[in-house]
Amino acid sequence: MGAAHDERLRLALSRAIKSFRSNINDALKKFPHTIKLAEEVRGIKEKAIGEMEKLSQQACEAIEANKGKAYIAGTPEEALSIIAGLVGRQKLIVKGKSMTSEEIGLREHLEKQGNEVYETDLGEFIIQQMASKPMHILSPAIHVPREDVARLFTKVLGQEFSSDAEIATLVSAARDFLRDKFFRADVGISGANVVAAETGTLFIIENEGNIRLTTGAPPVHIALVGMEKLVSTLNDAYKVSEVTWRYANYTVPSYVSLVSGPSKTGDIEKVTTYGAHGPKEFHVIFLDGGRTELAKHTLLRQALYCLRCGGCLYECPVFAVTAGHFGDKYFTGIGAVWAAIISKDIEKAASLAYTCLTCGRCKERCPVKIDVPEMVIELRRLIADDERPK
Repeated sequence: MGAAHDERLRLALSRAIKSFRSNINDALKKFPHTIKLAEEVRGIKEKAIGEMEKLSQQACEAIEANKGKAYIAGTPEEALSIIAGLVGRQKLIVKGKSMTSEEIGLREHLEKQGNEVYETDLGEFIIQQMASKPMHILSPAIHVPREDVARLFTKVLGQEFSSDAEIATLVSAARDFLRDKFFRADVGISGANVVAAETGTLFIIENEGNIRLTTGAPPVHIALVGMEKLVSTLNDAYKVSEVTWRYANYTVPSYVSLVSGPSKTGDIEKVTTYGAHGPKEFHVIFLDGGRTELAKHTLLRQALYCLRCGGCLYECPVFAVTAGHFGDKYFTGIGAVWAAIISKDIEKAASLAYTCLTCGRCKERCPVKIDVPEMVIELRRLIADDERPK
C-alpha cells in the first residue's frame, strides 16, 4: 500500500521531503562551491565509467600491495560465492548499509548458510526486524513512525517501551543491543561510497558510527563494491565524497572513513606487522553484474554516474504517493534502468519506466545532472521494440 492510501505513511513522507529540501538548500547556501564541484564530479564519473575494467584491475593490485585481498566478480552469483567462502558457516556478522548487498541479496544468502547477520544502520536494523523492505536508499525506515518502532523494540530487544517513548530512548536501546554484536562479531561487511583505484582506498560516509565499528572491530572486514564506484585518484575520490554527502543532506557528515588495507603497526623496531587493533583480514569484491554492459550504452550509461545521494527520490511526485513501491532495490525512473540491465528484470523495468512521469524534477536535483527522463524514454523504446538494452 502506498502513501496515497496510508495517512501515516503520507505524513511521514511529507515531513521527510520538507526537511530534506530545507536542509539541502541550507547546505548549498553555506557551501556554494559544491554546485561547481558537482559539475567537475560529472566529468570524473564519465571518465571513470569508461575505464571501469582498467580501474578495477588497478584497485585490485593496490589492495593486494596493501596486504588485502581483492576480487572481481562478474555476476551476483560469483560475488555471493566468494563472500560465502570467506565467511563460512555459523558466524556472527555485522553489516553496514549497502545498496550493492541489497542488489544481490547478500544478507539473506548468508543467513541461509547458517550465519547470524545483523544490519547495523538503525533504519536497516528496523527494517530487518520488521521483515520488511527499505523505502528509501538512505533512509530505509522513513515510513516507520516512532510508535511502531517502540512496539517493535519491545518485541525484539526484550525491554518495554511505551508508545510515546522518546526517539533518543529508542536509539539508545538499539545502540546497547548492537554494541554487543560489534565486539563479538566474526566478520564485518560494508560497501563503499567511492574507491580510489590508485591506492585501493575505500571512502565510506556515515553519521551513526556503526560502519566504523563494523569495519574496525571484527577480525575480518569484507567490502562489496559495485565497479561504478571506482574513480582514478584519491583527489577524485575526495571530490566525489564531498558532493555525495552535501547532496545527501549532510552539511558535514559525522564520519568519513578511508580504508586501504588490514590494520597494521610498526611500533616495535619499525617492523610492519599486520593485524593490530583493527581487522587482520581485508577483502574487497568488485562487482560487475551488468555494469560493463550498461557502460556500453551511450544514453543509459548515465545510470552508472549515480552517487546514491537519494535526492531524486524526494523530488519524484510518483515516489511521494507510492514510496518504496515505486521500485524494487533501486527506486524511481533511474531504477527502471537498473532493473533492466543490472537485475535483468524487464517486466519490473517496464512497470517503472511507464509509471515515471518524465517530469525532470529528478534531473534538476541531481548533482551530476543524470537525464533520467531521456533514459526512461529510451528504455520505453527498447522495451516496445523488444530490444535488449545494450
